[in-house]
Amino acid sequence: MNFTSLCNSIFEKAINDYHTTNDVDAPINNPYTERTIEQLLYLKNWIDTVQWHLEDIIREPGIDPVVALGIKRRIDKSNQERTDLVELIDSYFLDKYKDIQPKASAQINTESPAWAIDRLSILALKIYHMNEEATRKDATEEHRQQCQKKLDVLLEQRTDLSTAIEELLQDIEQGNKYMKVYKQMKMYNDPNLNPVLYGKK
Repeated sequence: MNFTSLCNSIFEKAINDYHTTNDVDAPINNPYTERTIEQLLYLKNWIDTVQWHLEDIIREPGIDPVVALGIKRRIDKSNQERTDLVELIDSYFLDKYKDIQPKASAQINTESPAWAIDRLSILALKIYHMNEEATRKDATEEHRQQCQKKLDVLLEQRTDLSTAIEELLQDIEQGNKYMKVYKQMKMYNDPNLNPVLYGKK
């Protein structure tokens, strides 16, 4: 099994596991050994899946503003956790390829492997939910057909993105590309960098 096949199977498992309860407060039951790449991938997608549903909930037109603010804070925290997980996954690749000597002609990629995998995780969620819409019994036939067309595009996109990630990993392994990872340095979460926060000190 290549790496993106592993990713896609783990993402599908995490999404299906979440939907056994379909509850944003349900505890995670990560089945993989701690500190393995499989465990990180499952956790990454679980965070994405919970956040997907929080984003749905907060768009309820009649939601209480206090409740909405609490969910917004939770989404902000989730975004930071998501970023941290991406950086951990990139650390896995940095360690894996640490002994690869890039060629003199090696080029850097527009994004790191883990940020591409982040997109693959979100894509798995889009596919799951678009499939739900394409097979919705209480929807019109027109709605289902339109959603099936969108689903077909998403499935093609997953194939293309998976192929591109595999090619990137192969290029790194062969020394044709090299990894260079930058921390995201999100300023709004840092009390020393967000003027709204440090102005309150």
